Amino acid sequence: MIICAKSFLPGVSGVYSDETMLKSVMEGDSVTLYTNVTELQRDDQILWTFRLDSSETRIAEIYKQIVSIYDNKENNERFRDRLKIDEQTGSLTITNINKLHSGLYKLQIISGVIQHISFSIAVYGILPVPDIIRDSSQHFSSSSGSSSVSRCSLLCSVVNVSAVTLSWYKGNSLLSSISVSDLSISLSLPLEVEYQDNNTYSCVINNPIRNQTTHLDITQLCQTSSGMSVLYSH
Repeated sequence: MIICAKSFLPGVSGVYSDETMLKSVMEGDSVTLYTNVTELQRDDQILWTFRLDSSETRIAEIYKQIVSIYDNKENNERFRDRLKIDEQTGSLTITNINKLHSGLYKLQIISGVIQHISFSIAVYGILPVPDIIRDSSQHFSSSSGSSSVSRCSLLCSVVNVSAVTLSWYKGNSLLSSISVSDLSISLSLPLEVEYQDNNTYSCVINNPIRNQTTHLDITQLCQTSSGMSVLYSH
């Protein structure tokens, strides 16, 4: 999703600022920040900076058709060998992106008028496949009339995740979910089913970009014998 906002500076013709584009990308991917310039003229200037917290550093520039990449300075080490700039348009590409590259990128274009654009990038970690196990420490049974119904206790787990939601689904219906924000932790979500349940269950982990799903095979995982469980995922 891209959100844009633009305002003109009072009293200065053709100069505007505060156009912000929000981009979400997965760790390891590449992202290009476009200038929307068709072709730079000789005296045009493109300046890219990166801002994190209160610190802002210059990372790339084109001036008088000379390209400069500032990735060899101590405070720009996070961008080492990851920046590419299009000589014709000034668009910036960040390759093999990781969470250290989350932050605010500012673009200044001087071409007769001054244009300022900001890009806010959020980088999300690679999603693991959820693991479903039987919780052997739990055993439930309930009576219905003269019959007793045994239940199988399950746990769906993921490790070392952040900014995700872990959910149980019955068919397409959400049964339960748990979310974590910025901290890298492990998550587990329980589920109880009847041994003879014929419904379809799945455990899903997702972030704003992607998801991973593991389907539950009740016949194998909740069998009353001590056999090993079998799961399949996609």
